[in-house]
Amino acid sequence: MKIRITRIRSSLIALSALTLVASGTVFAEEPETKTEGPKAEHTYEGAPSGVNPTATRDIMGDAGPEMTKTEFKEAKKIFFERCAGCHGVLRKGATGKPLTPDITRKKGTDYLKVFITYGSPAGMPNWGTSGALTEEQVDMMARYIQHEPPVPPEWGMKEMKDSWTVIVPPEQRPTKKMNDYNIENIFSVTLRDAGQIALIDGDSKEIINIVKTGYAVHITRPSASGRYLYVIGRDARINLIDLWMEKPDNVAEIKVGLEARSVETSKFEGYEDKYAIAGTYWPPQFTIMDGDTLEPKKIVNTRGMTVDTQEYHPEPRVAAIVASHFHPDFIVNVKETGKILLVNYEDIKNLDITTIPAARFLHDGGWDSTHRYFMTAANKSNKIAVVDSKDRKLVTLVDAEKIPHPGRGANFVDPEFGPVWATSGLGSDAINLIGTDPENHKDQAWKAVRILKGQGGGSLFIKTHPKSRNLYVDTPLNPDAKISQSVAVFNIDDLDAGFEVLPIAEWADLGEGPKRVVQPEFNKAGDEVWFSVWNGKEQTSALVIVDDKTRKLKKVIKDERLITPTGKFNVYNTTHDIY
Repeated sequence: MKIRITRIRSSLIALSALTLVASGTVFAEEPETKTEGPKAEHTYEGAPSGVNPTATRDIMGDAGPEMTKTEFKEAKKIFFERCAGCHGVLRKGATGKPLTPDITRKKGTDYLKVFITYGSPAGMPNWGTSGALTEEQVDMMARYIQHEPPVPPEWGMKEMKDSWTVIVPPEQRPTKKMNDYNIENIFSVTLRDAGQIALIDGDSKEIINIVKTGYAVHITRPSASGRYLYVIGRDARINLIDLWMEKPDNVAEIKVGLEARSVETSKFEGYEDKYAIAGTYWPPQFTIMDGDTLEPKKIVNTRGMTVDTQEYHPEPRVAAIVASHFHPDFIVNVKETGKILLVNYEDIKNLDITTIPAARFLHDGGWDSTHRYFMTAANKSNKIAVVDSKDRKLVTLVDAEKIPHPGRGANFVDPEFGPVWATSGLGSDAINLIGTDPENHKDQAWKAVRILKGQGGGSLFIKTHPKSRNLYVDTPLNPDAKISQSVAVFNIDDLDAGFEVLPIAEWADLGEGPKRVVQPEFNKAGDEVWFSVWNGKEQTSALVIVDDKTRKLKKVIKDERLITPTGKFNVYNTTHDIY
C-alpha cells in the first residue's frame, strides 16, 4: 500500500498509556518477532511505531460501532504506522487533535469518514483522496477511532536487564586507541531503514564500518571523552560503540523501552563518561545507565499533570535530552506535559529532580553559543523555551513562527543584533533568529530579532559553524520536489540579501526516487558541510559534501551499503555541542 505523506506527523510516531476500562472485551494476540519498516515510497516515508501492535491489549466495547476482530487488527496497524505520531496511540492528542471516544462518537462515522478522506487545512493529510487508504479502509478507521484505544505493554527493569548485553567488558577493551583514524572527524551516519549506522572517516571519506543498531536510528551522541558513541533507534535499542577498537564496533547493547528518540551522556567535570540517560516515548519514562556498560540503574516515570490545564496526561513522551556544562544535570524535555526536568545525577539512588514549567509540546533543542542557555522548541505552542542551566530556572518563553523544529539550532553573530540562536520550522518558511546575549545586547536578548524567509516549510535542520559564514537550511518535508531536493544557504554577513539554492540532489546524480536532502553537518575543521540525500530503501542514496567557502560540490559518497542515510553526527562537533 502506497503512503503519500508530505508532513512530519508520520515520522514522529509515539505511544502512550491508558487505564483499562472495566467494561468491554479485552483480548491479547501473540506478538510478532519483528516489526518491519514501510516499503520505500516516492514521497515522505515515515517510520512506523517501535511498538509491535500485535502485542497490545485491545478493548472492543459495545459503545463503539460494530467491528470484526480482523478489522480491528488491521485498523490498529494502520493507526500505529500513520496516525500515532500526531494523535498518540491513546489519541490524547499532541501535534494532532485528541481522538478519544468521548469526542469521536459525538462526531459519528459519516463525519469522521469525510475528515479522514479529505483532510484539513490545519495539517490533517487527505488519506482518502491521496490514495493512501481505500474507501473500505477509511470507513474502518472511522469506526476504529470510536473504540477505546489499545494499550501497549509496559517495559521495566526486568525487561531492560533481560535485553542488556555486554559484548566486550570494560576490562577487555583497549587501554589506548588501536587504530589510525582521526576519531574527532569521524561521522556517524544513520542508515534509517537498514537498522545500521555507517562510521565514515571524515578525512578520507571512506566507510570504516557498518554497525548493526536498532531500527530507524534517531541520534548518535558521543561520550564526553569522545571515545564512545551512544546510538538509539526508534525501537528504543541503544548500542554502545567503542571508537578505540581496531575496527570500531558494538561493545554493549540494551533495549530501554518500545519507542524512543533520545540519549545523552554526563559531561560535567568529574562525571565524564560515568552515566548515560535515555528517554522513551513508550513507556513514558527515562532511564539512567552506567556509561561504560549500559547497565540500567534508575527508571523514572514521566506521567503527570500538564503545565497549562493541570490535567493528568498518560503519555508524556521524553523528547530532547542535553547534558549541562554547569551542574551535574541532565536536562530532559517532557513533551506532552510541557515540563523541563533538571535531573541531578550526583546521587542517582536519591535522585533530585527540579521541574521547570514551560509549554506544550516540547521537542528538539540545543545550547546557545556559551553553553549556558538551553533553547528548546515547544512546537505546537509556537514557543521557544529558554532555560538558564547555571541558575537552573526558566528565563522566558519566546514567540516563534509556526511549528519550530530546530534540531539543535544554529549559533552565530548577527551583524546587527549580536549573538543569536536560529531555528527553522515545519509549518512555514520562517527562520527565527533569537538574541542570546543578555550581557552586551540586553535589549535584543530573548527576543525574535529577525525573521528570515527560506524556501518553504518542511524544514527539519538548520546549521552553521563558528568558522563558517554560511547558514544552511534544509526542507526535506516540503511537498515540492525542487525544494525538498535542495537547500537554502544564507550569507551570515548579509542576511538581507536572501538565500542561494544549492541543488544537492542534482549534484548526487542518483536517478529516480524522492531524494530528500536532509541535515547539514560540518566536519571538525568547519570547511566542509555534509548532506544526506535520502532516497527509497530500494533506490540509490548518497552523501554530498560541499566546500563551505565556495559553496561548490566537493565530493559525492555513493555506496550500496548507504541505505536511506538521514542524520549525520560529527564526533568532535557533537561532543562539544558546536552548531
